[in-house]
Amino acid sequence: MREILFEHQTESGQIIRVVRGDLTGEQVDAIVNAANEHLAHGGGVAGAIVRRGGYSIQEESNRWVQEHGPVRTGTAAITGAGNLPCRYVIHAVGPVWRKRGDEPELLASAVRSALQLASEHGLSSVSIPGISSGIFGFPKPLCAEVILATVDEFLAAHPEGSVREVNLCNIDRHTANIFAEEARRRFGDAGQNANLG
Repeated sequence: MREILFEHQTESGQIIRVVRGDLTGEQVDAIVNAANEHLAHGGGVAGAIVRRGGYSIQEESNRWVQEHGPVRTGTAAITGAGNLPCRYVIHAVGPVWRKRGDEPELLASAVRSALQLASEHGLSSVSIPGISSGIFGFPKPLCAEVILATVDEFLAAHPEGSVREVNLCNIDRHTANIFAEEARRRFGDAGQNANLG
């Protein structure tokens, strides 16, 4: 079941949504994968994407790395989506949390890179998980703050761009609730707190 926990519309009509649901079931133009530099999609969100979308996503990722080299932390790559209901998977490489101090900017850079790729491909709707907040250990409240701020800033900088809808989608209620709390803090309670299954 897909729950919309918060929805905010920008002045230019773009939508930022916090969703609790299965990223691999999102019916959008692209989903963003929380990837590693070698695009080896073994566990977490990445493993779920390949399990549901098929091994062709891994094969295409392997070819991408062979041609371009590893995807640097803070950047992103794009592949097809196999059997998923979306058109593309954008593989964003967020930082491992090591308390070096540069992790928030690297996470913001990964999100910006993903949104830029979506824009370059003329995509209108994107779903993004809590990148780096799983096995990479990035603190979830800070992750939500950085991702929401980056999405908000990107949309504000591209009011007429192709990207019109960004869903922040996490399957576990704890992470989804943290994103909803941060969205309310950032945008106020004016956002819809819908519960649309």
